Amino acid sequence: MALEHLFQGSALNAVDAKGRVSVPAFLRSVIERRGDSRTIVLAKHEAFPCLSAYDPAYAALKHAKLERLLEKEETSADAQLEYQQRNLMAFAATEEVPYDPSGRIVLPPMMRRKGGLEDLALFLGTGETFQIWNPTAFLKDARIPDDMKDIARFRLEEKGLKA
Repeated sequence: MALEHLFQGSALNAVDAKGRVSVPAFLRSVIERRGDSRTIVLAKHEAFPCLSAYDPAYAALKHAKLERLLEKEETSADAQLEYQQRNLMAFAATEEVPYDPSGRIVLPPMMRRKGGLEDLALFLGTGETFQIWNPTAFLKDARIPDDMKDIARFRLEEKGLKA
């Protein structure tokens, strides 16, 4: 995948009382380069207490990856069940949200809860996808390396907020 089609960078944006937040332009430009959609798919991240986000075209790639995984594991008695469980996680617990011309989305209440999002959203590019974190949860997570936490601290300081 070409570099211009990968999500990179970080930003911190305010979330208002109605759940509206601006998706950073550097992330929206990747979505638009990948396809003509002005839509983001939100999902609970598999490992972290945050949201995973991507474009609709990536959802199709994700499905193809799950199909290939099933083909490799089909000899296992549990393969079909694991495949169904992965599909549930990958597709049932997602929501597509359009963004307006200024890049604003409305975070659905379930996704806000799943991601622990309150008044701030930390956007982090992670290659094929990007993550949306509550910056406080990000800083408290022991699995996050200190170098990465420095990014969150910097973004908070940029907004005049204490880390």
